[in-house]
Amino acid sequence: MSKSSALLQELSAGITGLVSSVANSIVGVGSGRSRSSGLVWKRGLIVTADEPLSDEGELSVTLLEGKVVAAQLIGRDPTTDIALLRAEDPELQTFSMSSTTIRAGAPVLAVGAEDGIPTASLGVVSRAAGPWRSMRGGEIDTRIELDLRLRPSAEGGSVLNMEGQAIGMAVFGPRRRVLVIPSSTIDRVAGKLESHGRIPRGYLGLGLQPVVVDDENESAAMVVSVDPSGPAAVAGLYQGDILMTWNGERVEGLRPLLRALGPDSVGQTVTVGVRRAGKTQHVPLTIGERPST
Repeated sequence: MSKSSALLQELSAGITGLVSSVANSIVGVGSGRSRSSGLVWKRGLIVTADEPLSDEGELSVTLLEGKVVAAQLIGRDPTTDIALLRAEDPELQTFSMSSTTIRAGAPVLAVGAEDGIPTASLGVVSRAAGPWRSMRGGEIDTRIELDLRLRPSAEGGSVLNMEGQAIGMAVFGPRRRVLVIPSSTIDRVAGKLESHGRIPRGYLGLGLQPVVVDDENESAAMVVSVDPSGPAAVAGLYQGDILMTWNGERVEGLRPLLRALGPDSVGQTVTVGVRRAGKTQHVPLTIGERPST
């Protein structure tokens, strides 16, 4: 046997060994007609991707060799694409997540499960950067993008480095780009879901639509509806008001406002610049917590 053949066989054995080592910690997740993967975060607790979870139908997890166990939804956070399920079975093995720093170019392995059989995709980290916000306003601790082909059923599965450490969960981002929700984000969000069943989000009690103020040609947001019991109504905002500034900064569309209403915003008082009948006034507004329904 040539030296190159021996090295390839050693690499192959190493990769298959990594997959086998985590096979009892990766499950298939069934919700309605949707199929994805999940990882055993703690005893009896499964972390999975929120996006593929169906809003209807029963939840179940499929273990190695096809054993199906009923599951219950504990909570979900669409902004970070994390959902937490409860499923009890002695065969489920917890494996610890790692906060090890990973760099662009590092090889990784995405491991999922389908019909009780492990699946694997080999690729590399194409980008590794600092903290970022998702399009829905979720705080993600590290941006990790992967160059690999992820099976739809493997979304929600684990991403391993070549030392066998789980660095996070594989999910699809915009344009089906494969991203990693890092272990630190999973521990933070799943911990809150375990304790409270949900992640609190800021709430204004306003329906808004983007507008352009003609005399200034500036972006703003018009109030089209007001929750009569919401924080904005308490602050004295009305339908037809135009939000011009937020704590002194120009309101440039709705997305920055949504991002400002993260978990840490609840209870904060901000000053909004409101254009009403051609005049601007500054109104203090205490952000509430978004209702669960």
